Amino acid sequence: MSTDILDAAADPAERSAPLVARLVEAHGATWVGQATLADFLARPGDQVLFFHGDPVRFPEVLDVAVVLPELRKSFGQRFGIGVATRADEDALAARFAVARWPSLLFLRDGQYVGVVAGMLDWTDYLSAVQKLLDTPTSRVPGIGIPLVSANSAPGCH
Repeated sequence: MSTDILDAAADPAERSAPLVARLVEAHGATWVGQATLADFLARPGDQVLFFHGDPVRFPEVLDVAVVLPELRKSFGQRFGIGVATRADEDALAARFAVARWPSLLFLRDGQYVGVVAGMLDWTDYLSAVQKLLDTPTSRVPGIGIPLVSANSAPGCH
């Protein structure tokens, strides 16, 4: 069996930083991978999917992992938390046009709302989260939009 298959089958907590795994263990978050995405999207109300990546490459991940439960508490537990599994994180990021790590993807009733990328100052986080909680759902940016080349002749499809 290849290492990739073994890694994909591993416990998500084993492939994640301890502070990220703590979101699941101590703060009621759930691991979200390709196999569990439909269940996560079926949750009613506001949800946040945390894209964390490798904390060595993206040190802000650890800060966001600590701040995320505090953000939820500040908004009266209004949103649930999912944590993207490392094995499926890239595929999930592509599906939702998440291009930066760490990122918080906001969803409502399974529909895209928006993304807060990187680590922010506390007041900036509060403002960004409030704005997204007040924003209606929309389609994922850049997904399903036909691209037209600048060199296309008029009328070409």
